Amino acid sequence: MREVLLDAELFYTRAQVHDALAQAFGFSADYGRTLDALYDLLCLCPSTRLTLRHAELLVDTLGNYGELLLRVMAGAASENPELMLNFE
Repeated sequence: MREVLLDAELFYTRAQVHDALAQAFGFSADYGRTLDALYDLLCLCPSTRLTLRHAELLVDTLGNYGELLLRVMAGAASENPELMLNFE
């Protein structure tokens, strides 16, 4: 199982979040950097445990977009049994 650890304390923009996710998961260069594209790719990812530290800071920093991002991650994890999600 692949382990992915991200720290939301380091994200101040949407672009930073998508860049970190693209790098951590090895998304292709044509990754659309949207919530829909993220959901689609997370639903297809192989056996992975994603740990997101300071998850609540996404909401503090990115507002509604941060809330939607957390929902997208949780939704993909419920859809994909290969994706385990931990919010810390």
